[in-house]
Amino acid sequence: MPENLSRRFVFGTLAAAPLAGSQLTRAGDQYLNPRKVLLWESTRKEFREALEGGALKAMIVPAGSTEQHNEHLAMIHDTASVTLVAQQAALLVYPQVMVATPVSVGISPHWMDRKGTLSLRRETFLAVVFEICESLKTHGVTRILILNGHGGNAKPLAEAAPEFRSKLGINVQARNYWDAYTPEIIKKYMESNKAPAHAAEFETSFAMAAFPERIHWEGVDYAKAKARLNIKEPGSAKDDELFHQEAKLAATWKGEAMIRIAVEWVAERLREMIAQG
Repeated sequence: MPENLSRRFVFGTLAAAPLAGSQLTRAGDQYLNPRKVLLWESTRKEFREALEGGALKAMIVPAGSTEQHNEHLAMIHDTASVTLVAQQAALLVYPQVMVATPVSVGISPHWMDRKGTLSLRRETFLAVVFEICESLKTHGVTRILILNGHGGNAKPLAEAAPEFRSKLGINVQARNYWDAYTPEIIKKYMESNKAPAHAAEFETSFAMAAFPERIHWEGVDYAKAKARLNIKEPGSAKDDELFHQEAKLAATWKGEAMIRIAVEWVAERLREMIAQG
């Protein structure tokens, strides 16, 4: 990510996912409206000309969730975070990559005892992702990176990717954006030594850097709320309280660093896919 790209430009472009702002941002040696890498913000003319003209080489399909993120983070966090990483990575590889509409509900049965969580069955979720990829293939897209931002989606997507490739006959890869983080990176930036965890230091730092309006500490009293949470599994209840405490370790600079690393890593994966032909 260019050093002269301000945080206001970088993280202001997706302040209300899946909607994008109208500010200009840097892509290579030029400035452009960041909507240009978002399929849902593009016209059919723009997409058709990018694809048929040969400029567009690959698509990203972001996969997230709508689920509880402890007492202080918005439930859209996973979808917003993975879409932001996808958009910023696409800008680094512009005009070769665009981002498809994110899948905003994932596989979250493990959180269903926390109110507000939405969850899809594995087969339903995979069918939705597959049919999005199938739609893109129908239009002529031959390289698709399914970029995941929710833990519950990770294993199903990894297991399904070979089948997707076989059925569609195109290059389909599935990766998590946090695959970018080595143990050394996590140790360097996370005092808790955990990433991604769940609504703890890492995800709260991400939100502080990218969309602080999705953090709501006002009125949060975990001790008072604890008796009303009714978390069924004792180990999960213990983790829930621990993550609440570790969220207090979050800092904007940590989020900025981790986002930059993820964006650059995803951009490199896209370049590799494009180079594969």
